[in-house]
Amino acid sequence: MRPRLFVCLALSYGSAVVRACAGHGEVREWSQEELDELERKWGAEWGYTGISAFAHLPYHKCLTTPSERFDIAIIGAPFDTAVSYRPGARFGPRAIRAASARQTSFRGYNPRAGINPYDNWARILDCGDIPITPVDNAIALKQMTAAFTELGSRAPLSPLLSKPKLVTLGGDHSLALPALRAIHELYGPVRVLHFDAHLDTWHPAKYPSYWTSEQSKFTHGSMFWLAGNEGLVSNASAAPNVHAGLRTRLSGTGDWEDDDAQNWLRISADDLDDLGTKGVVESIMQTLGTEDPVYLSLDIDVLDPAFAPGTGTPEPGGWSTRELIRILRGIEGLNLVGADVVEVAPAYQGVGEETALAAAQVVFEVLSSMVKRGLGEMGKTEEIRTDDAKQQVLREEL
Repeated sequence: MRPRLFVCLALSYGSAVVRACAGHGEVREWSQEELDELERKWGAEWGYTGISAFAHLPYHKCLTTPSERFDIAIIGAPFDTAVSYRPGARFGPRAIRAASARQTSFRGYNPRAGINPYDNWARILDCGDIPITPVDNAIALKQMTAAFTELGSRAPLSPLLSKPKLVTLGGDHSLALPALRAIHELYGPVRVLHFDAHLDTWHPAKYPSYWTSEQSKFTHGSMFWLAGNEGLVSNASAAPNVHAGLRTRLSGTGDWEDDDAQNWLRISADDLDDLGTKGVVESIMQTLGTEDPVYLSLDIDVLDPAFAPGTGTPEPGGWSTRELIRILRGIEGLNLVGADVVEVAPAYQGVGEETALAAAQVVFEVLSSMVKRGLGEMGKTEEIRTDDAKQQVLREEL
């Protein structure tokens, strides 16, 4: 019988040497040059190869690896037990990651932004998913709040940031409440830009039921009402926060009154016909400005079901994917401190993954804007060349 061959690997992070040991006591030392050659030979991935990390980014379970520093984290929140209609968004993070497969650092240049967000100053990691319980919403709320707070409190890698930024893949929209609780710990009250077919400032009593509890107030349609009552959302001016893409049915005009009480500007889906994408962008930017910290929360049902059928509460008459992307590109000047893309429920989408593809593109646009703003703070946005030499010089300067 042939003896078994055991292979082990010992990494020395403080040097350029990696030791590999095989059976019979053999030890091999690998130089950095050899490791670089292995990376050149075997490190590249096609869009359809590799594990489903978002955009083929480095993957780490950041909640259990605090030594892995990042500037922007992609974090999944696979939770959907606070929905009022169709469940299934717990599978959203996985679907969005799979749909991002053609996004790579090799071909990640964004022509509208003039940058490649994946090959720039920011270290962007896919930080995996929060292991959220599906059987107790009170515990789930605590888990999400603790996870967002932990990740948001880490020291970023780049000196351009004082705090890292989180981009969350949902999950149902209720995750915005724990996200805002975590952000409040870091920034105080923030302003919110909310893309959605629905208000999501519903008073919990608008979900009528004889059977109620304190926890039953927490839903994917009441989280901004709860956040406003907790002082997490700014209401310091006449219209500090923005809804965009609204077309929901109401229980009555009292729903608008509840929304007005928390000082939201409402841009309906129909307003796009009169204002155009340029007018919608101008309305958002004039309201939110470029200095105040803003949390961007995007429900994929802001899109018409023709473009995003894979969602929990579809509403006909929404925007097209192209229109939404154009608006996102126009608001790159916002001071985004965090973002989420939620309510992707892949069980209801077509075989072409149109809903998840739209969500993955939204994340790409948000990342591009975050990275570009960082460059602007360095004073380097005027002449950003696209050639490899310029990108290398920029990385060395950073």
